[in-house]
Amino acid sequence: MREYDFPAPQRRARGRRRFDDDEPQFLKHGRRTEPVDGGPDDESDPETGQRWSSWDDAVHGPQPHPAWLVTELAAKDTDLGVLKTGKEADVHLVRRAVLGTDRACLLAAKRYRDAEHRLFHRDAGYLEGRRVRRSRENRAMAGRTAFGRQLIAGQWAAAEFAALARLWEIGVEHGTIAVPYPVQLRGTELMLEFLGDPEGGQAAPRLAQLRPDRAGLRDLWTQLVDALVVLARAGYAHGDLSPYNLLVHRERLVMIDLPQVVDLVGNPQGPEFLARDVRVVGDWFAARGLPAELADPTALTGELLREAGIR
Repeated sequence: MREYDFPAPQRRARGRRRFDDDEPQFLKHGRRTEPVDGGPDDESDPETGQRWSSWDDAVHGPQPHPAWLVTELAAKDTDLGVLKTGKEADVHLVRRAVLGTDRACLLAAKRYRDAEHRLFHRDAGYLEGRRVRRSRENRAMAGRTAFGRQLIAGQWAAAEFAALARLWEIGVEHGTIAVPYPVQLRGTELMLEFLGDPEGGQAAPRLAQLRPDRAGLRDLWTQLVDALVVLARAGYAHGDLSPYNLLVHRERLVMIDLPQVVDLVGNPQGPEFLARDVRVVGDWFAARGLPAELADPTALTGELLREAGIR
C-alpha cells in the first residue's frame, strides 16, 4: 500500500477538521457564505418540471470544475424522476442543459426530506464529535425538536458535501479512492455527478447487484481496501458502509452515501463504526468466494486503525 502525507488525526484534533460541519460555512465567489435555503420546486414550471439552474446561488464543488459540468446561468434543470428513495433522502435524476445548444449534463440531486418526514433513526451516534457553537442549537438537536431536526438535516447535507469534496481532491491526487464529483450544495439539496449510462439515464449498478468472477472479486476487494486505507489515514470511517452504497462504474468501485462520515478521533464510537464497516463488506466478499484470510475483518480493522494512528 502506498504512503501518503495525511496529517495525523491527533494533530488535526487540535485544529479545525476538513470534514467539520460546525456551523458550516463555505467559500463562494471569493467570500464566506452560509448554505442558502432552497428546494427542488424553487421557481419551477409545473408543466415542464424545469427550473433555472441554481448554480449561481449554491456552494460549488472543488476546482477545477470538470469539463462535462454545465455552469452557465442560462441553463435549465429538468427533473427526470426518482433514482433512489431512502429513509433520509431521495435521489432524483436531473438534466441540466443550455437550451438551443448541445451543452448538457446529467446530475443526481440528493434531497434530504423535511423535518416532518425524515427518519434519522440512528443519528445520535454519528453526530458525536460534531458540535455547533451555540448551546441553544445543541439543546434543540439533542431534544430532536422540529428546529433541531432541521439543524441535523443541514449538518447531514453539509457533512456529505464536505466529505465528498475532500475525498474527490484526494482521489484526483492519488487515484486510490473514487467518489462522485460534488457539484453543488444548496440548502438540503446536494447535486452530484451522475454515474451511469448518460444516454439511457441508467444508474451504475450497486456492488450488491453484481456477481463478479474470481478475478473481478479480488480486484474490487483490492480497490475497496485501498479506499478504506485512504479514509483511515485521513482520520475517517464511512460509518454506514455496505454493498448497497458502493457503485461499480466502468470497473471502478465508487463510494457513495457519506452524510454520516465518522471522525475516528473526535467520535468515541469511531473504531466501532469502522469495525462494522469492515465486517459488513467483508462478509459480502467472503460469501462470494474471497479467501477468508483476505476478508478477515479483525485483521483489516486493526490495520486501518494503525493507519489512522489510533493503535
